[in-house]
Amino acid sequence: MFSVIFPGQGSQMVGMGKEFYDKFDLVKNLFKEADESLNYPLSKIILDGPKEELDLTANTQPAIFLISYAIFNVVKKEFNIDLSKAKYFAGHSLGEYSALSCGGYLPFSETLKILRIRGDAMQNSVPKGEGGMVAVLGSTVEIIEKVLEENDQNFKAQIANDNSEGQIVLSGQIKDLDKLIIILKEKSIKNIKLPVSAPFHCSLMNKATQVMSTELNKLNFLQSEIKLISNVTAEEIINIDELKELLIKQIENRVRWRESVINMINNNVNHFIEIGPGKVLSGLVKRINKEVKISTINNQNDIESLEI
Repeated sequence: MFSVIFPGQGSQMVGMGKEFYDKFDLVKNLFKEADESLNYPLSKIILDGPKEELDLTANTQPAIFLISYAIFNVVKKEFNIDLSKAKYFAGHSLGEYSALSCGGYLPFSETLKILRIRGDAMQNSVPKGEGGMVAVLGSTVEIIEKVLEENDQNFKAQIANDNSEGQIVLSGQIKDLDKLIIILKEKSIKNIKLPVSAPFHCSLMNKATQVMSTELNKLNFLQSEIKLISNVTAEEIINIDELKELLIKQIENRVRWRESVINMINNNVNHFIEIGPGKVLSGLVKRINKEVKISTINNQNDIESLEI
């Protein structure tokens, strides 16, 4: 059995999807529809840059979704490969929106618009330069949770992403993260400050939660038969009211990617197909379980060699 997985922020690159754009009218039409839906030239930013503009969260989120959605539809409509037979659809953070749109829960243009709002709200939740994220390598969630608990009076930080075995990301205010880094160094725990502009998936995102609560409740989600895996619970989800609630919670809560992958594997998934730019999730899955089959779809050759 296979699952289809969709990447999140950090997978973007200028020129992503260009091969599909050049070869398929379907993709050109989606790019055009995206520009019209958002009322600005997202397609030009994706294809030509500059990188600084593509890396703005309000652009990155709809951009990665657009590429993922375009590739998904090329696989489906140009190559007649039915990915809806997947046991699950899952995505990392914004990738969860790619999963629900490709899975038929939310129309393309509505997903683009909500991701533009989400990116903008997350970017503006904390004044620039006040918040950040730190990747911790080679440790476990249990060890890091203990460090946070023991130093609760000294600083505040939260686990934002439990990505894979030995890769955890924390969020917080820069001043708190600097204190955390000192403690981690004392314990010989390897860590890297990430080049991000905001502290995603922690309580500092509360303003974004409020925005998304209002905006998501305006949307009419459609019912679909495709089973999603929630970032918040790492469990299967199909009920659209629960889905909406979890998407709101997702803003401030930990992305439980490692647990999500383990749960999918425990439910007989032995093949993961990553749809979207880059190979970030494929790398994480490989770190979680070396036995499963992984396919990444970044070009036409990848589709032609796909076996499901």
